[in-house]
Amino acid sequence: MMVGIDIGSHSVKAVLLSQGAEGYILEDYAIEPMARGAVIDREIQDIEAVGSVIEKIRKKISLKATDAAAAVSGQTVITKVIYMDVALNEEELASQIEIEADSLIPFPLDEVSLDFETLDINESDPSKVNVLLSAARTESVEARVAALEAGDFSAKVIDVESYAVGRSYDLCLSQLPEDAEDKVVAIVDIGATVTLFSVTQQGKHIYSRDQMFGGEQYTRSIVSYYNKSFDDAERAKVSNDLPPNYTFEVLAPFHTVLMQQIRRAIQMFLTTSGQTKVDYLLISGGTAKLEGVEALLSEEIGIYTVIANPFHGMALGSSVNSEELAIVAPQLMVATGLALRSFTPWHI
Repeated sequence: MMVGIDIGSHSVKAVLLSQGAEGYILEDYAIEPMARGAVIDREIQDIEAVGSVIEKIRKKISLKATDAAAAVSGQTVITKVIYMDVALNEEELASQIEIEADSLIPFPLDEVSLDFETLDINESDPSKVNVLLSAARTESVEARVAALEAGDFSAKVIDVESYAVGRSYDLCLSQLPEDAEDKVVAIVDIGATVTLFSVTQQGKHIYSRDQMFGGEQYTRSIVSYYNKSFDDAERAKVSNDLPPNYTFEVLAPFHTVLMQQIRRAIQMFLTTSGQTKVDYLLISGGTAKLEGVEALLSEEIGIYTVIANPFHGMALGSSVNSEELAIVAPQLMVATGLALRSFTPWHI
């Protein structure tokens, strides 16, 4: 089993899953705050500081699990679907992709780590197969490997955050109306500084985009409005320990900005994909639990919205407190998607 470790700018989240006869079991999870400045815009700035936070996770989570999966995201990650000859085997595909990668990727190839996954036969040309190509700056990948190793884990998989969120989506299907499997569902994972916008249609991941926007904007409003330190503002935000007028002074303006960001992301997806509408919204990340978000998006954007819980209906290990889990579950979408990599093959 691999521990899924989501390295964020505010915290590190970890999830450990096992598989039983009736589905997945959440064996354990952990969340540890990140030192400020150690991760900025999803890039690790201080490997040692991140490694020491991961080491704390290591001590909290089942000692049996020594392997880990982490993920890259942001401007240094490129994903695209390319079309290759259906007759090529895995090795021939790898060679062909390497030859063509130069024209597909806007970074120097010696600075990039590549991987690919064969999807399905191309509908319009059955002699071609759709292949998902992923490329990330090697320094981003290596920084995560080094941080995991500094935290006493063995790095087995470095994934892409939007794929991890898409994988967790399957676990959230039971929260959505019955027809969701056949519909267009947007998943909005709102982190501290980055929002991942992914879209799934009929169970297939069809679109993803990162936006530089997150819950930290709300914290900064609290800092400037109530003259608090950043840490105090963060605590006040989480515990809702704010003056009576905060709803009008800081919450409503943040709700407005949040709506604008999600509207813009939906519009961009519709324009580029040729789809006509998004049927359902699944909101995750720390900001998902902010007061009124679910109702606000359902009413103002007019799309049925649900706050994601990847452990909905899942069996829980003996060390997991279900009430505490319910509070943090939306923050664990990326970590859960990474933990799910335990049950699929990976290239080594």
